[in-house]
Amino acid sequence: MTALVAWMTGLSGAGKSTIAQQASAILLERGYTVLILDGDAVRSALSPNLGFSRDDIMENDRRLMTLCQEARSEYDVILVPKISPFREQRSLTRRTIGKDFLEIYVQASLATVTKRDPKGLYRNAREGRLDGLIGVAPEVPYEPPMCADLVLETESGSPESCTAILVEYLLANFEPAE
Repeated sequence: MTALVAWMTGLSGAGKSTIAQQASAILLERGYTVLILDGDAVRSALSPNLGFSRDDIMENDRRLMTLCQEARSEYDVILVPKISPFREQRSLTRRTIGKDFLEIYVQASLATVTKRDPKGLYRNAREGRLDGLIGVAPEVPYEPPMCADLVLETESGSPESCTAILVEYLLANFEPAE
């Protein structure tokens, strides 16, 4: 068995972690084995020494990709809700993982995530207390996917409707081991 890896990219506050948690619960209920490698949680455990420069973000993504590779034989689905702002790194991850890699774009505009601001990051950046916020600071832009496998529009869709779309998509792409 080799897990599907759903790499869920989008701005902070787009809904990646919420949708991943809801999708995991549904998949587990249906008998699938699921691992969530949440970008924030993994970063604090795996990469506390890294900052938020382009090189550090790329290195953190590389480490997360390695974790996915190591865990693929143990799960049906690995959900990776992570900002992952650079196309170059997502492309490398796709090439490394291969046919079981799915790039899921959890899309919400900067205006929308700034209004949501669940962690206060955008407020802190606006007030000068946080430098280098991905998608706000010029040195760390967010590069939206050009050809995502699936786009979840969280501005117009509820977390529940986006979760249903994701689960349906994952199940349509899941190839059980023989």
